[in-house]
Amino acid sequence: MAERETPAILRSFNYAFEGVIHVLRTQRNMRIHFAIAAGVLMLAFIYDVTRLELIALMISIAFVLIAEMVNTAVEATIDLSTPSFDPLAKIAKDIAAGAVLIAAANAIAVGYLVRPSARLVNSLGDAPINLTVIALVLTIIVVIAVKAVTGRGTPLRGGLPSGHAALAFGGWAAITFIVSEHRIVVSFVALIMALLVSQTRVEAGIHSPYEVAAGAVIGTLVTLILFQVFR
Repeated sequence: MAERETPAILRSFNYAFEGVIHVLRTQRNMRIHFAIAAGVLMLAFIYDVTRLELIALMISIAFVLIAEMVNTAVEATIDLSTPSFDPLAKIAKDIAAGAVLIAAANAIAVGYLVRPSARLVNSLGDAPINLTVIALVLTIIVVIAVKAVTGRGTPLRGGLPSGHAALAFGGWAAITFIVSEHRIVVSFVALIMALLVSQTRVEAGIHSPYEVAAGAVIGTLVTLILFQVFR
């Protein structure tokens, strides 16, 4: 009996893994959630969180990933059964997306309540916030100016350079200067987030890789120059 059941069990696991891989391949938000989860767990081990804090983080992460997968399954089922627009289909999709939002908000709250996060927030209280804001605002001005010169895209969408990439990499550079404890790790996680933001702009067809790279360079250089000169 056991020999006959084993292949079926293995197939079940294989189907489950195929489902996870499919969501990772096709869903941008799932890839973002996975990257954030990896960064959070990395920081959790480095900051030596307690066992209960780690359990809370892992449950919150699993909750977000499960909600995203259920949301994807709901959308696929609705698209299969209702090819045309249907108000009830929209409601179902909105409810599934709302579940992901609640799960993500809960994960953020849990992450904030973890002890090392509180220390990090307190350390940011002494950071040059005004200089950071000025750097990001100046980055936006430079992006809009370059778009005006090149005549490509609008101030808020498309064109050369990518404003989202500029702000994301500007934020990464600012975080690198601001954080003092475990700077390399925190900077690395922020860099991964900036890369994910840039990747989503290319994947959505809003920007080309060249436009995203130009935005990344502008955001990084503007922030680095301001922090080097005025800090």
